[in-house]
Amino acid sequence: MNLSEPFILRPVMTTLLMVSVLVIGIVAFFKIPVSNLPDVNYPVITVTANFPGANPQIMANTVATPLEKQFMTIPGIKYVTSSNTLGATSIILEFEIDKDIDLAAVDVNSAIVAARPFLPPNLPQDPTFKKVNPSSTPIIYISVTSPTMSLGKLYDYGNTFIGQRISILKGVSQVSIYGSPFAVRAQIDPGLASSLNLSQNEIANALRQGNQYSPLGQFDGTHSAALIYDNGGLFNAQEYDSLIVTYRNGSPVRLKDLGEVVNSLQNDRASRKFVNKEIDQASVTIAVQRQAGANAVEVSDAVRRLLNELKVGLPASVDLLVVFDRAESIRDSVKDVELTLLIAFLLVILIIFVYLGSVRDTLIPSVVMPMSLVATVAVIYSIGYTLDSLSLLALTLAIGFIIDDAIVVLENIVRKMEDGKEPLEASLEGSKQISFTIVSMTLSLVAVFIPLLFMAGLIGKLFREFANTLTIVTIASGIISLTLTPMLCSKFLSSKNKEKGKFSSFSSRLNGWMLGYYKVALIKNLKHRW
Repeated sequence: MNLSEPFILRPVMTTLLMVSVLVIGIVAFFKIPVSNLPDVNYPVITVTANFPGANPQIMANTVATPLEKQFMTIPGIKYVTSSNTLGATSIILEFEIDKDIDLAAVDVNSAIVAARPFLPPNLPQDPTFKKVNPSSTPIIYISVTSPTMSLGKLYDYGNTFIGQRISILKGVSQVSIYGSPFAVRAQIDPGLASSLNLSQNEIANALRQGNQYSPLGQFDGTHSAALIYDNGGLFNAQEYDSLIVTYRNGSPVRLKDLGEVVNSLQNDRASRKFVNKEIDQASVTIAVQRQAGANAVEVSDAVRRLLNELKVGLPASVDLLVVFDRAESIRDSVKDVELTLLIAFLLVILIIFVYLGSVRDTLIPSVVMPMSLVATVAVIYSIGYTLDSLSLLALTLAIGFIIDDAIVVLENIVRKMEDGKEPLEASLEGSKQISFTIVSMTLSLVAVFIPLLFMAGLIGKLFREFANTLTIVTIASGIISLTLTPMLCSKFLSSKNKEKGKFSSFSSRLNGWMLGYYKVALIKNLKHRW
């Protein structure tokens, strides 16, 4: 059976087929996501619970412990790590690498429901959880700075004006704002409150009731109705000063009589600044994460374009600075690997030319390399892989051996022509004789990568894309060597005897010299088998 015969006898079909593969591969190359490393979904879920005012020991005993007992019953759980601080508990759940993160989330939700009766009854809200992928770290950090604006106002600009606009961009999964929103703090003097027989709950209720929007109804007229609006909201410290907390001896006790009301932040224990050689200003940081499978470079470019548009609508004192952009390192690493790939390609062609001694004989197997790479890009794009350092490394490593199949086919066809056969007849007989060998070579190379496909753990997931890319490019080179290479030999190799040029003569002498040394070494080894 001659696997190559249909492609040799139908050169137009073979040409159109290869052109289709080339076009699809080029389109896939420009659409395939670019990243620094393969997307690896590591099943980790973070559970948080808040209980304002509770110390870390109480949080550990009353909140973390009941939750941990339920989480330990989840199948596939590997590690449970809890951290307790003032008024907050954070529990990190790490599952086995083969655990589906969506199924794990369902189990975690069920465990939280089961633990609810054992949690404090006055817990403000049920514990919440979030799926976390440690590999999906932010790709770009933006600093919002101003020499005159407060941190609270910067946070408002970063959260509403900038963050919400970035979050709707294609490929953006999450936008995190590192800062603290504006808040009004009432600093009560305990001595004054005690002298007036006021408890903390009474003051808190007075603040809550004095700062709310209430439905007040409407005035109905004969021909129209007017809505009644309440502007009872308090927005800064000055407005809170006159708030009446209670009455004592017929006189109102205002908030300013009990202490000091100041404009502050929800978290006033930390302050963020952007500092370099020229700037030392208040800052709010925006972190942008991309969706799984999204092109990190395209997402970064889209964010930068949007920032240029948003600068027009910001106050003159507010500046947007990109402090970190992973796309830059991705571009550099991909360019380095692409350059290495090009250099390896040229060196392989040069070595083939030195040993074959003919430009025409060199070009035929050289076509296999770009066609195999282009076909591989089309396949890895269709199965959802990215163009990253590992996949490019696989393509670079494959260049050295994917051309072997084509050289074997070419050499056998040339040998048939040297026996006096015409190119078409030599291509048919040579490819038929060597087809089983090509299949065996391809399968033996693929077998080398099988252990990588079945590696367990995080390393196995990381290198699975590497092994699959090597497997795909090896199979592609074998197919192209059995289809395109024999057809090109039947059309472009000449049966006419031509005088050898200087370089062709040099190549023949070089091969003869190496063959002589190889023959001597082979005979010596055959005589001393043991």
